[in-house]
Amino acid sequence: MSIVNIRSGVKADLPRVLELIKELAIFEKALDQVSNTVERMEEEGFGPNPIYGFFVAERENEIIGLSLYYYRYSTWKGKRLYLEDIIVTEKERGKGLGKMLFEHTMKFAVEQNCTGMMWQVLDWNEPAINFYKKYNAKLDSEWLNGHLEAKQIETFFNR
Repeated sequence: MSIVNIRSGVKADLPRVLELIKELAIFEKALDQVSNTVERMEEEGFGPNPIYGFFVAERENEIIGLSLYYYRYSTWKGKRLYLEDIIVTEKERGKGLGKMLFEHTMKFAVEQNCTGMMWQVLDWNEPAINFYKKYNAKLDSEWLNGHLEAKQIETFFNR
């Protein structure tokens, strides 16, 4: 097996990144919820005010995985790195790529003087839960996630 390289993502990676995002959405039975586009990702990740970054796992110039992150601020802890997703293409799962991406992202969080790293995991995703437990990660069942879609907010203010 050839060597896997982990590197920072670049704009030219975005079409493949979006393919991986859709692959994850299929796995989570939520493809209909993906509305992101390469153009939007270009603007939001490589425009004048980038709001996310990512690392890719690459073998022989093929992107086979990614770790997408952004910064968030905790009033209690300060700057935190939020790991939005780790995605490894289906045929490459179980080969240690998720571990490589996760550990690369952990190191990056420390290099960026973050006070820690956070993420979410679906309560039914036992393989992922068990993966994170290997790092002694705190998996918190106490907090509920809340969200509003833009259309809901617009509807609220236009009623």
